[in-house]
Amino acid sequence: MIIFCFVGPAYQITLKSPVTGTLALSVFTAVLGSLEFGYNIGVINAPQKIIEEDYNATWVHRYGQPIPTGTLTSLWSLSVAIFSIGGMLSSFCVGFISEWLGRRKAMLINNLFAFIGGSLMGLSKLCRSFEMMILGRFIIGAYCGLASGLTPMYVGEIAPTSLRGALGTLHQLAIVTGILIAQILGLESLLGSEDLWPVLLGLTVVPTVLQMSLLPFCPESPRFLYIIRCQEHHAKSGLRRLTGRQEVGDMLAEMKEEKRRMDMERKVSIAELFRSPLYRQPVVISIMLQLSQQLSGINAIFYYSTSIFMKAGVQSPVYATIGAGVVNCAFTVVSLFLVERMGRRTLHMLGLAGMCICAVIMTMALALLDSVPWMSYISMLSIFGFVAFFEVGPGPIPWFFVDLCGPYVFLIFAALLLFFLIFTFFRVPETRGKTFDQISANFHQRSAGGMMDMDMDMDMDKPSTELDYLGEESIN
Repeated sequence: MIIFCFVGPAYQITLKSPVTGTLALSVFTAVLGSLEFGYNIGVINAPQKIIEEDYNATWVHRYGQPIPTGTLTSLWSLSVAIFSIGGMLSSFCVGFISEWLGRRKAMLINNLFAFIGGSLMGLSKLCRSFEMMILGRFIIGAYCGLASGLTPMYVGEIAPTSLRGALGTLHQLAIVTGILIAQILGLESLLGSEDLWPVLLGLTVVPTVLQMSLLPFCPESPRFLYIIRCQEHHAKSGLRRLTGRQEVGDMLAEMKEEKRRMDMERKVSIAELFRSPLYRQPVVISIMLQLSQQLSGINAIFYYSTSIFMKAGVQSPVYATIGAGVVNCAFTVVSLFLVERMGRRTLHMLGLAGMCICAVIMTMALALLDSVPWMSYISMLSIFGFVAFFEVGPGPIPWFFVDLCGPYVFLIFAALLLFFLIFTFFRVPETRGKTFDQISANFHQRSAGGMMDMDMDMDMDKPSTELDYLGEESIN
């Protein structure tokens, strides 16, 4: 996942600054929440039939007759979907809770949701209660909704500017790793059996307990302490622990400047965000980048993967699906190392272009699958390529619509990906190595209708989109 940091820490640590033990511990502890998020996304799929059988057994125990098919479908759909409902509702509270409790304390208290949710799911079979299962999924969803906001917020604020993109990618890496772990443990030969599926679901409390044990040893975000709480002494202490330096005056000065500018900014309404030229461009870019993730079609790829693997002669398509999960994780690691070398924009465009090509190939392969049997192998390669480019570029988990279009849905995704590629090429600025003030100043300059002729130490006079680069080359 490529993170375009339009908001983030204003202090900058040079590339020569070492990654201290405190920084490593803090980032590791924070992304345990992302790992748990991914685990709960993937854990519910493998044991579906077994859990449905348990729902039926509970119904027979209560009412003396098998559960109606429609009721069973509704209960299972609710068990899956209510996770997203809990996450959606809690995500609205991230901003308020993070400023009320602080980033670290909010993550600590959020673990109570995970512990309660995991316990309810793990004990649902013993208590013969599918209501406990559904309630547990809702509560664990609420945990994940908060974690999906708190984790990147905390990591982004404690990370050095030079490493912010790489460390930010760890959030996505932990998510896909959690999904992969859930897929593997969900195999029937491991925990996806009739007797052990409650253990599979209840295992989510393990990273919860670990995070609760480690968070007290992690510092609060210095940016939060100084800018939000005005606690300069505690902010200095946190910066010293995170950087390993005693002299942190330069970083504190940058935070002071950011706070001064924030204090001068007036509060704006949602409507003003779109009406004002000052805010419109970053808002539109943020929305378009999110749409490029949500409409990329990655879930459609996974939707078709099982049937494609079966047609390709794979005896156990579940293992091939796990293979796709391995590709998912591997290329998230690749993006981890490339993000600071190539920049967010470049990787995002590379991912969109690669996915677009793979989507076209996927359409051709699926359309010819019945008449040309070996096209199934092309389909498999396209799946792995699509997943790989997705993790190099656009990022998290989009939704999909496939039933009406069949294999030709990938032409829709190809067209959307091409559009997002063009938009990124012309409109999205690079944010690599830039602080919040630099990014903000860039948008202000562009909204004013041109670039300012000044030689700035912040390096803002460099062209920031491909269009700007092309213009520079034509001038030269």
